[in-house]
Amino acid sequence: MARNSLSPRISTDIIEFVKSNAMRKGDHLPLQMLADNFRVSRAPIMSALQKLEERGIVRAEPNRGYFLAVNGEAIDDLVSGNGSAAEGDDAVYLRIADDRLSGKFAERVSENELMRLYEVPRTRLLKILHRIADEGWIERLPGNGWAFKQTLMSKKSYEEGYVFRAVIEQQAMLLPTFQSDADGFRRARETQTALGNGGYEHWSRAEIFKANNDFHEMLVACSGNEFFLDAIKRINRLRRLLEYQITIDRSRLPKQTAEHLHILDLLESDRRSEAAAFLYTHIMGASRIKTPKV
Repeated sequence: MARNSLSPRISTDIIEFVKSNAMRKGDHLPLQMLADNFRVSRAPIMSALQKLEERGIVRAEPNRGYFLAVNGEAIDDLVSGNGSAAEGDDAVYLRIADDRLSGKFAERVSENELMRLYEVPRTRLLKILHRIADEGWIERLPGNGWAFKQTLMSKKSYEEGYVFRAVIEQQAMLLPTFQSDADGFRRARETQTALGNGGYEHWSRAEIFKANNDFHEMLVACSGNEFFLDAIKRINRLRRLLEYQITIDRSRLPKQTAEHLHILDLLESDRRSEAAAFLYTHIMGASRIKTPKV
């Protein structure tokens, strides 16, 4: 059970490792190297690689191990698909999210039940479920069953999550180990600028959530403290579903991206204390705007 619960997170970690290291098709993915890198045993690494093989991202060679089946930069296209098929997958994905929040599902569901409900073939359903598993709000059970994991479901828990984030992210920025990440800042600036300059009008809810999630997790990662980063990643996984349901007022997004860029400006001007104070205000302001009214 521990291996099953770890493998979705490890799968995501392996994908990020491959992309960040610009790995190419045919590159070897040694089990022990990955286990050492992610500080886990070989078992969850093996389980994660098997799941990635099912999705066509890696391939197994007898007596040799696992190798990349695609270039690192092509993984997002393989995972998400493209064109109308991807848009259809997003629609089913968001229906599952809405139905989960509305209490339509029991904690455990079968693939057959989901196929009937959403009228999709098993291969397409599995692609969507693997995406959800990678995000951390469902896990596969033995056989054809799936279990939804804990998430933020109420107004009170959502508010408390924002308070937690505001305190943790502010303090992470004030740690003496905090170091600016020039490449991370550059990527964040490009993404936030694109989002604010019209992206907010047509990006999907999932894309908007990821852009803002990545921004805040990047800042916490600069603290150099893995416990702070792990805490933020956990709370972000828990709040994902409510974010998808309530992030519908796109008109506020240019202001949000401008505030993100202002935080980067302050950090790049060595005004870290000001940046930390502004970050706290920014997060609490978002809480007041976005917290469900009921």
